[in-house]
Amino acid sequence: MSLASPKVVNVKDLRRLARARLPDAVFDYLDGGADDEVTLKDSERAFREVLFKPRFAVATPACELSVTVLGQKLDLPFLLAPIGYSRLMHPRGELAASAAAGRHGTAYILSTMSGHTIENVKAQSPGPTFYQLYLAGGRGAAEAAIARAKKAGYKALFVTIDTPVAGNREKDFRNGMKALMGPNPFAKLPYLPNILAHPRWLAGFIADGMTRPFPNIVVPGSGPLAAVDVAAALESAQVSWTDLKWIREIWDGPIVMKGVMTADDARRAVDEGAQGIVVSSHAGRQLDGVAAPLRVLPGIVEAVGNRTEVLFDGGIRRGADMVRAMALGAKAVLLGRGYAYGMAAAGDAGIERAIEIFRADIVRTLKLLGCARIADVSADHVALRPGFRVD
Repeated sequence: MSLASPKVVNVKDLRRLARARLPDAVFDYLDGGADDEVTLKDSERAFREVLFKPRFAVATPACELSVTVLGQKLDLPFLLAPIGYSRLMHPRGELAASAAAGRHGTAYILSTMSGHTIENVKAQSPGPTFYQLYLAGGRGAAEAAIARAKKAGYKALFVTIDTPVAGNREKDFRNGMKALMGPNPFAKLPYLPNILAHPRWLAGFIADGMTRPFPNIVVPGSGPLAAVDVAAALESAQVSWTDLKWIREIWDGPIVMKGVMTADDARRAVDEGAQGIVVSSHAGRQLDGVAAPLRVLPGIVEAVGNRTEVLFDGGIRRGADMVRAMALGAKAVLLGRGYAYGMAAAGDAGIERAIEIFRADIVRTLKLLGCARIADVSADHVALRPGFRVD
């Protein structure tokens, strides 16, 4: 498969290739949201309500894209976000994402729900790697994972706070995601026709050993947690503000709170000592009906000022979307589905193409704005349609 232009010129093209390669259960897990997908859809639509205000007749022969996040200098203004079950989408999964981030001088955030070990993922990249923490498997499993991440050289801990239970992802139920991940072969039978219709994916899935336990959720006395559906994995994953006390006792690096959607939670995160927050609706996969993250970003930035770093996640499909988010105050952005479609379509080559697309988009947007540095983008470069902002 060729990923070169003009075959693949944007993320929609990568999504189309991913859709063709993956069975419904896996594709809709990656692509879908909760309930009626109101938040999922609005997260993309919100970017269309932020209009650019360019400065023309400004020479920008080159554009500087570097940013500093949590003390780490990155060559790109976006990090590769944590994507659970990445190994289900492609056998190399998290290994491919970490390697791509390292090649391009940016950071990769590893999900607790990884199919590859903390150590092997870190070994793929010479650059900064961060660990996203769920409490799946209980406190003992989380403490062990934090210790391993610290020893392996991970630089920051992203604590996800928006998953007291899994969102109601109806497509996962219809497509048999739980059956696919479970041990009962008979439960898979109703979904076999669709799986067999995707032989390239199936061949890779079988060669990779099919369903594996989570290597980074090691429950004391029980071993690695068996591969299960997301809802079951999150039953023991509720996190509260009080958990930060024991987390901080065993982790001495930066702590970032991921899943902040209100100014009150943002201020609470600062009060609890978080070095960063991620404005995120969990890609529209948790509570449906919350505002698009972009709509709440300006208010959250105002609420915390310069007391913590504000990162952004949600609905990004073009490099111009990243520029919009940074104009509204984000220090950098997390790219999730945008690279995951590439990973699902073609592994390492697909992620590489996704990063190339986003980088070119950002440079082109900056030049058209008359702005030579991504760090110089500000609210002066955009105008908001009436009613855009939600406080």
